[in-house]
Amino acid sequence: MPDLSTSFELLTSPAILFFFVGAAAAFARSDLAIPEPVAKALSLYLMLCIGFKGGVEARAAGINGEFLSAAALGVGLSALMPLAAFLILQRTSRLDRPTICALAATYGSVSVVTFAAGQQHLAAAGLPSGGYMAAVLALMETPAILTALILLSGAARSDPNQRSKILREVFAGAATVMLLGSFFVGLLSGEAGMTRLALFVGPLFQGALCFFLLDIGLIAARRLMQGGRKLTPAVLAFALAFPLLSAAVALGLARLAGLDAGNAALLTILAGSASYIAVPAAMRVAAPEADAGVYVTASLAITFPFNLTIGIGLYTAATVSIWG
Repeated sequence: MPDLSTSFELLTSPAILFFFVGAAAAFARSDLAIPEPVAKALSLYLMLCIGFKGGVEARAAGINGEFLSAAALGVGLSALMPLAAFLILQRTSRLDRPTICALAATYGSVSVVTFAAGQQHLAAAGLPSGGYMAAVLALMETPAILTALILLSGAARSDPNQRSKILREVFAGAATVMLLGSFFVGLLSGEAGMTRLALFVGPLFQGALCFFLLDIGLIAARRLMQGGRKLTPAVLAFALAFPLLSAAVALGLARLAGLDAGNAALLTILAGSASYIAVPAAMRVAAPEADAGVYVTASLAITFPFNLTIGIGLYTAATVSIWG
């Protein structure tokens, strides 16, 4: 049974250690850098592996009522939690409306890398989750962005052409297409497909994750050094407290819905994560006036390291405690 001490195992895994190597290099002002095309290719590769393996596992287990419950909970959380974030930020921060909307979308959407780290942690802790959770991950990326668009539209800040452009970005974006596309490829090809791609989506995945997290460590530390002054105490408190609130809501709903411990823990980890890929890409179009130095830095330099070091272990321990 996992407890808070299992956070140490997560922290000492090669992938997480490479995140800290990247951060240390950035703080030391090293010229170490991962070329952007390589970083993008690694991101797409990770999403392909996660989606494909999820599809294979979902076919083996069968898409059942628990998948439908998890999907409904995930979509509901992604759509509604940004409203709570918006109201909290309006009362506690002095940010402009576009930046508040971008922050709300960021903390309603999810992080693919946090999902991958959570999967690894749960597997090591003996709490495997259903393969269909990769599809839940994909479904949770977009509703938060749509909620933010509604909030922006309410302030007359989005014209019809702009809304159409951002909707295309959301539903036809690389992350959505890759996650859902590879999930259905895995679902259709099953174990025969996994046999053919075993090396590609198995052992090589860990190496790619290390490389990717090295790059994320570099970016997070550099963003923190550049935009740290913009992170007011209110924003810092939000970046640490709101993921805990989202995770607590997800955990309670998962219990009411009757999910098993592994799927409940992974849904909770997803709810406690924050986007730093899909939302920034969308907000550049929908709200270019929003301050990326606030919402990207909060997610990437504050919430993401918090989840890697404390959050994932905490959410897992809370799930085990409640499920017994």
